[in-house]
Amino acid sequence: MAEAVPNGVCRANNKLAGATVMVLHDYNGLGRWAREEIQARYDVLARQLRVAEPCDLRPLEVESGGGHWVYPVLDRVIEGIRRGNAACIELGVEFIQEDRSFPFGRALKSNTARALRRAELTPEQQERIRKRVIEMLIAGNTPREYQEYAKLVRRIGAGDWWARAQGRVNLSSPHVRRYYDYFRQHVVGYEARGGEPGAAPNGGDR
Repeated sequence: MAEAVPNGVCRANNKLAGATVMVLHDYNGLGRWAREEIQARYDVLARQLRVAEPCDLRPLEVESGGGHWVYPVLDRVIEGIRRGNAACIELGVEFIQEDRSFPFGRALKSNTARALRRAELTPEQQERIRKRVIEMLIAGNTPREYQEYAKLVRRIGAGDWWARAQGRVNLSSPHVRRYYDYFRQHVVGYEARGGEPGAAPNGGDR
């Protein structure tokens, strides 16, 4: 019988009544981030946004030695973001707004933010990203993928969210202080000198 475990991997006993049973390792999330849910939401978004060339969101699957591995469908979404697929871009914005943990979540969220940095974002998507990233700073929530989130905000600008953060950031935390200084130097300071978001040196890659 299969057993679902917290990290999103599903395991099954390798023997049942003397027969060998395939062991499934599914590295996708649960709920709205299960692979079927992502694929269904993509189909709806692709129709709504009139995506001319839909992406194939079938995840990489590998079978070997009695095991079946299903890799994250979000890898396909990230590929779609890089190609400018509007439905994938929207899914990517939704993904970095999520707090929950995922198998390979750190890498997936970092790669999503990196791809979004080069994507054509709507003003509404940019505002959602600003809100998410600055509110994480206020909450002291700066996981490793936050480095890519900060670079994304450097690309699009902080807007009014920087002013809302003042007096609410715990500067005694070295990690929070690091990103606070980063935003002040590379985002707020640059905009104050008349720079336009997206026109920062090196495209905000540092």
